[in-house]
Amino acid sequence: MKVILLKDVQGQGKAGQLVEVNEGYARNFLIKKGMAEVATATKINELNQRKASAEYHRQEDIKAMTALAAELKGKSFGLRIKVGQGGKVFGSVTAANIAEAMADAGYSVDKKKIALAQPIKTTGDYEVEVKLLEGISAKIKVLVRGEDE
Repeated sequence: MKVILLKDVQGQGKAGQLVEVNEGYARNFLIKKGMAEVATATKINELNQRKASAEYHRQEDIKAMTALAAELKGKSFGLRIKVGQGGKVFGSVTAANIAEAMADAGYSVDKKKIALAQPIKTTGDYEVEVKLLEGISAKIKVLVRGEDE
């Protein structure tokens, strides 16, 4: 019997997949627990349309992120922060601070996409990688300066 999985089922597949299972297993377990539904022609057509739509949106996201990566490549973002003697920063510059500086410049990037090995603790120029999507990233420059400089 063919069923469309509504939830991930260990040993069978992931949600949204069309799988062939024994009729008893389908009726007495998968359908009864709401983990699957019977695969009718209408349901299969809906599934194919959802997959096509998801693929289209994924391709659009890839195009947008590739364009953003090209735009960000080599850009510099300045941060003014309170510093002590020797250029040591009070606290540290984190991905959230960099994301905020980017937002001020008009680029909306989630702080989780900014790859910092460790927080920046001294003034200077740093190269930081922004990972927008898997395989799509851009290197930006972060210029950390003291408030009085």
